[in-house]
Amino acid sequence: MKKWAAAITAIAVTIASLWFLTRLLEPKYTTRPVEGALTGEYYDQSGYNDVLIIGDCEVYENISPITLWREYGISSYIRGSSQQLVWQSYYLLEEALKYDKPKVVVWSVLAMVYDTPQKEAYNRMTIDGMRLSPLKWANVQASALPQEEKLSYVFPLLRYHDRWQELTKDDFRYIFRRPQVSVAGYMMRSDSLGSGRIPDPPRLADYTFGDTAWLYLEKMRQLCEKENIRFVLLKAPSLYPPWYAEYNQQIADYAAKHNLAYYNALEEQEAIGLDWQTDTYDGGLHLNLSGSEKCAAWLGEKLTASGDIPDRRSDSKYTEIWQKNEAAYDALAATQAEELRTEGKVETIMIGEIPQ
Repeated sequence: MKKWAAAITAIAVTIASLWFLTRLLEPKYTTRPVEGALTGEYYDQSGYNDVLIIGDCEVYENISPITLWREYGISSYIRGSSQQLVWQSYYLLEEALKYDKPKVVVWSVLAMVYDTPQKEAYNRMTIDGMRLSPLKWANVQASALPQEEKLSYVFPLLRYHDRWQELTKDDFRYIFRRPQVSVAGYMMRSDSLGSGRIPDPPRLADYTFGDTAWLYLEKMRQLCEKENIRFVLLKAPSLYPPWYAEYNQQIADYAAKHNLAYYNALEEQEAIGLDWQTDTYDGGLHLNLSGSEKCAAWLGEKLTASGDIPDRRSDSKYTEIWQKNEAAYDALAATQAEELRTEGKVETIMIGEIPQ
């Protein structure tokens, strides 16, 4: 019995040590790029979302869930990540449906331009934060580049064991609890940098979306149909990368074929009220706080027109959650406004421990 007890203790100590080292050496994403924390944050705010918004930076920087809540009573979450590819959207959506029962899923169509895995860094920021499950492994199988060690997504220590020299005080400070970087999946920027002259986009030899992208778009549509979820396609407003008319037509044809709503914000900039000199922080690639609020107000009006999304503002279960989200949102907005006033630039893009 003593030998068995000693063996079990040794195994337990080994496992605990490996877990601790993994938590220590994994990137914490407390400094830029903080987007790597987005995937993992979803779990703490799941279970009450009537609208899920899935996609890349064109949703998590361009749509304010607080505006959707304040103006329409929509309880929503943006499940976004940097350069989120179509198959990654599918697996993140399928996983999210184990935690949420949304009425509507909105998906950002820009990802259709990619048909193959792109960069490990983007894969990591999207997949590392997923909870261990067969869906995470399927996402790894679909996303990993040939040179990547797939098992390192399951055992991150295989990938990050040599980060010793890169460790900062934040790696020790946030071993057990990561700081919050978003409000319901939204990343705020309050500064502005107006767009200059946008060069004419280069002509392409082929505008056809790839077979893999189409395959996973169809899988998302079928999954939503099976779960009785309204599936909405969205092209968010951005001046770059270019969204060619040929791209737009393919999505419009697909939406018409399957009786889906497709909202192209580029075609409704006037209705949204966008000003590309004041509503973007990087010359037109992404919207800032004012732009994201305008875009959300426009999107909310369209989403609620069907009458299938409840207004939760009189439901105490939801108001308690959203009051916390509003406090975090307003505190970060105030902090960024003060930084702009005193320093001329935004330093704080993570909520972290800002007083609320």
